[in-house]
Amino acid sequence: MFRMESVERRFQVGEIMTYALRDFSLSIGEGDFVAVEGPSGAGKTTFLNIAGLLDPMDGGKYYLAGEDVSELSDRDRSLIRNQRIGFIFQGFNLIPDLSAEKNVELPLRLRGMSAAERKQRVGAALEQVGLTSRARHLPSKLSGGQQQRVAIARAIAGSPNIILADEPTGNLDTHMAAQIMEMLVAINEAGTSIIMVTHSPESAQVAKRRIEVRDGRIVE
Repeated sequence: MFRMESVERRFQVGEIMTYALRDFSLSIGEGDFVAVEGPSGAGKTTFLNIAGLLDPMDGGKYYLAGEDVSELSDRDRSLIRNQRIGFIFQGFNLIPDLSAEKNVELPLRLRGMSAAERKQRVGAALEQVGLTSRARHLPSKLSGGQQQRVAIARAIAGSPNIILADEPTGNLDTHMAAQIMEMLVAINEAGTSIIMVTHSPESAQVAKRRIEVRDGRIVE
């Protein structure tokens, strides 16, 4: 379902070539849940940005849902991001002047989805994360845990092939972090693949697989 083969990402400053990723290969099956660990600067964020089609790659191949997405145009990359990938960020990345339901709806609106289908999907996603009663609240009126639940609802509303989570519990206390991880496990058990970058051993323990990245390579 997800496969990277010998992916490279490099940067040159003067005569010095630095590799953020080098010979990076990873395969993830449908319904898998993978935790990506490693020290700061190891290449985890670079990997996630390439996986999310946010950054280009300088070598190798990347296949998503059977399609080679290594060299797509910016327009096609945007379409795949919107239709096949769900994102959950450490900082929530909610639009402050939109309500919870409007934040969840926005990616669906960008797809050109009908109003009736958007309403159904938004309602179902907010119900799944337990925020139906907060649907019309602005992010500023929600706790950190509630904001992350809105972000999860936004990620799942579009029925993505895969969810990419970047430190999804990083800004939460222990209790709220545990609740968020329970939600991610439930989403995964329903069939959605998840790749999660984390520094938290507690969060990583719930994944089906754990990999360690150092110096741009998978070492374990």
